[in-house]
Amino acid sequence: MERRRVVITGLGAVTPLGLTAPESWRAVREGVCGIGPIAQFDPAGMKVTLAAEVKGFVPEKYLSKPEAKRMGRFTQFAVASAQEALADAGFDLAAARPDRCGVIVSSGIGGLAVTEAEHDRGLARGWDRVSPFFIPSGICNMAAGQIAIASGFRGMCTCPVAACTGGTNAVGDAFRQIRDGYAEAVLCGGTESAVTPLAVGGFTSMKALSQAADPSRASIPFDRERSGFVMGEGACVLLLEELEHARRRSAKIYAEVVGYGATCDAYHMTAPRPDGSGGAKAMAMALADGGVPAEAVGYINAHGTSTHLNDAIETAAIKAVFGEHARRLAVSSTKSMTGHMLGAAGAVEAMFTALALQDGFLPATINYHVPDEACDLDVVPNVGRTAALEYAISNSLGFGGHNGSILLRRWEG
Repeated sequence: MERRRVVITGLGAVTPLGLTAPESWRAVREGVCGIGPIAQFDPAGMKVTLAAEVKGFVPEKYLSKPEAKRMGRFTQFAVASAQEALADAGFDLAAARPDRCGVIVSSGIGGLAVTEAEHDRGLARGWDRVSPFFIPSGICNMAAGQIAIASGFRGMCTCPVAACTGGTNAVGDAFRQIRDGYAEAVLCGGTESAVTPLAVGGFTSMKALSQAADPSRASIPFDRERSGFVMGEGACVLLLEELEHARRRSAKIYAEVVGYGATCDAYHMTAPRPDGSGGAKAMAMALADGGVPAEAVGYINAHGTSTHLNDAIETAAIKAVFGEHARRLAVSSTKSMTGHMLGAAGAVEAMFTALALQDGFLPATINYHVPDEACDLDVVPNVGRTAALEYAISNSLGFGGHNGSILLRRWEG
């Protein structure tokens, strides 16, 4: 079967750094930290009081009031991002085949805030009095479903749920759908809004979250003093298209998707396999899929969560795949700015990787102060820098042992 070429032609995002893709990327270039005191609920008495929340999002700017009321916050973010991606791409469904246009959008937790609110309502009023929109507004796949309804895309519509790897799986799966001839265009990405008492409490109990009180020392990937990740929220949606389909409509192109790898550690509920072999295999698969030598890669947007295990084991995985070239690679974590956006992380990091290639700019790992010999790569400390890049990888590693890597190439026309 012919392996068709796949390009990124539209970007949309709602993140802790901005309400659009350009705003978010500009903040990354400037090294802005999106972490602050939790505002969506009062965390008094809790060990964790910081999160990377979306600021100033008004659903009614994107949706009618009845539509907004029937969507969880995670779905609102996703629909807004999809609207932006389509507008950015100048995509007109009237000039395309709806049954050849798909939607693949991940969420790791979905409408947990909806579940918490309706549980409280059921306790107070009786279980038969919960909202009739509870289920359809809270289930994980509804972001993908609502995007399809709004866009008119009638091809495959699905929601990969793979914890923190889901956003990367969505982009990689969309790439394969188009490359292998099943679609011409796919809106893909991830969304999450789980800054809630139950989620924060749950991650705190398993000792996954940083309990730092200082936002500048909370999400500090690769730093020896790292103590856990910071909850983030938001969404990112990318429009992927078959190259000739994009060319026929004179679409602008951000980058080309050339490879994808996905594996499972099959080891532990939450901890990565100690030798990093699962993550290493995903990167190696992406390189092999694209027919690209390891030495051609100039940048990796690491999963880089700021947990002790992840950062050290991901470093080992990178060394296993890239050998001596690992010393010449730039490997940064934009989670130092966005926090960990869970099911949306892989999507927003794919967007940042595409823009890094386009601009020839390496995002920094901000607030990096204390080097760790177990993370002894070029982590682009504190200040981003320009660099000539041809290929870049974006990694995601998730609870359950999920690993995903996508390989992108700079677009030269």
